[in-house]
Amino acid sequence: MRLTDRDLSRVVELGPVRPALRAGLFDPLKLELIRQMTFENFELRADLDPEQAESLATAYELARGFAENPEGWLVFLGTCGCGKTHLAAAIANYRLRRRQPVVFAVVPDLLDYLRSTFNPDSRITYDELFEGLRTAPVLILDDLGAHSSSPWAQEKLYQLINYRYNARLPTVITSNHRLEDVDPRLASRMSDRRLSTVVTILAPDYRIDRQ
Repeated sequence: MRLTDRDLSRVVELGPVRPALRAGLFDPLKLELIRQMTFENFELRADLDPEQAESLATAYELARGFAENPEGWLVFLGTCGCGKTHLAAAIANYRLRRRQPVVFAVVPDLLDYLRSTFNPDSRITYDELFEGLRTAPVLILDDLGAHSSSPWAQEKLYQLINYRYNARLPTVITSNHRLEDVDPRLASRMSDRRLSTVVTILAPDYRIDRQ
């Protein structure tokens, strides 16, 4: 699911994360749509064929396990509306209810926030924000690949993802793109089996199915 409403696509900070992330740029995850995305109301969808159903069930179980014990990386790939964002938000909500730290960010909006720190009126510096992101105990990056692929954006994402890769920090990434279509520098880290579990959700867009 793509969060297109302006308020729903904010970068949000959960739990006792670094003070820099509370400087007015990050909002608590209290917006109703995201707060409703839990494991309890995630639909495994009886209308799917066996292969689609298995991929969705696998993603669900892996997300539950990661929420309870965040280790390594979890990468969800698949078409719009297949359940990637719901599972990512469910991980965040699970940790929020237990007052455990997590940062959830929609990638295009995250890049906009990083750019905004260069504004003289910004209440947080670029260095403070970027350090808080790259060292967050758990970071969830939703919709990787939906951003404009400018050299600046690609470099910032590489720096963020490469740092967390080298530090082995728990990270969740969702994308509508195949790994072959992602920046090779990012794809090589996202697909490293020593660290990352990649799941391609084969379920179609649930919104189309309901029309």
